[in-house]
Amino acid sequence: MTTSPVENTSLGFRTFPNDPALLSDVLRPYARPKTEYLKSATVDVANGLASAQGEFAIPYSCYIDDTGHLNSVEVNICFNQLMYYLIAKCVQEDVLPAFQAWTMDDYWAKQLPDMLIANFKSNFRRPIDSSSFSGEVSFAEFSHRNRSKPVQIIDMPWRFWDANGGIADGEVRMALVNPPGMRFQADAA
Repeated sequence: MTTSPVENTSLGFRTFPNDPALLSDVLRPYARPKTEYLKSATVDVANGLASAQGEFAIPYSCYIDDTGHLNSVEVNICFNQLMYYLIAKCVQEDVLPAFQAWTMDDYWAKQLPDMLIANFKSNFRRPIDSSSFSGEVSFAEFSHRNRSKPVQIIDMPWRFWDANGGIADGEVRMALVNPPGMRFQADAA
């Protein structure tokens, strides 16, 4: 089931509201222990790129006593959850050329084993209250590599913030291994 987008066709801009059923499916791997930090998300699509904005709450950390602020491990988990939702929504709605060959079955098969963080950069500027905060991840650039396996590379800036001025940001380079529609091409000798 898809949700109806809000469209501004004069600008080629589409917004997809929160899709609770999709969000629940995307977060299924986070049920052990309870780390479903992403509570809702919307997706904006324009000019062949997309971004997702999410609302988060971490009632207690999954691995450490309360630090009183969002920490780097939780940022990584929150990034993953919002990134997974963003890709799933783009595949479900068939709105980006980069995922045109993907089906939802492809997405579910690849979500955990073939979506890899190749590089994660972060800047913690002011502490963020982990009990309630917002975040955004975006597709900045797509590229492809085809050495031993086809790989789709996605550069993704991210940021998290709270109502009290807390802020963190950074960039992630994702590697999607063996993406649908991309085949291995041996170098010509």
